[in-house]
Amino acid sequence: MKGEYDDGEDWGAVEDLVDGLGLDPFDPFGRQSAGAATGSRPVRWRDLAPENAATEWAALRDWVQWVTTRFDIPVTVIPNCWWRHPALVDELSALHVAWRTAYDPQDSGLGPLMWLERWHAARTRLRAAYSGSCSNGHKDIKRRSWDDVTDQGEWDAWVKDTHGQ
Repeated sequence: MKGEYDDGEDWGAVEDLVDGLGLDPFDPFGRQSAGAATGSRPVRWRDLAPENAATEWAALRDWVQWVTTRFDIPVTVIPNCWWRHPALVDELSALHVAWRTAYDPQDSGLGPLMWLERWHAARTRLRAAYSGSCSNGHKDIKRRSWDDVTDQGEWDAWVKDTHGQ
């Protein structure tokens, strides 16, 4: 049966047409061609090169000081020694990147609202990342250690099997 819009052409599968465009499967709309948003580059603190450390830390510090003042965040949530609490650094760093991206000129206009929603939702995570123990000065926490915990022979035997049952 011929449909109203049938032009008699033998069309291929849509998937074949899309594959033929050569689009990046992780960015199918080709947004990278216009340049990535300036603030969208996260910092992997674990792998940060020493020559970049001072710049990245200064940017995060400036932002943390601004955001805690802007939103009147108490030291029981983000202490003055926030930078000495790795989980808190990761939370704040992620929020900082999201904030920079939200206010980037390439943003569609929804970024600020979406960032505010994320900021308010993050308050619970911020409290979980910091125990509140530094109200009278920084107190080092006893970090979990994997030193001498795993029996290497037992581990080697374990990883030789897929354990997929």
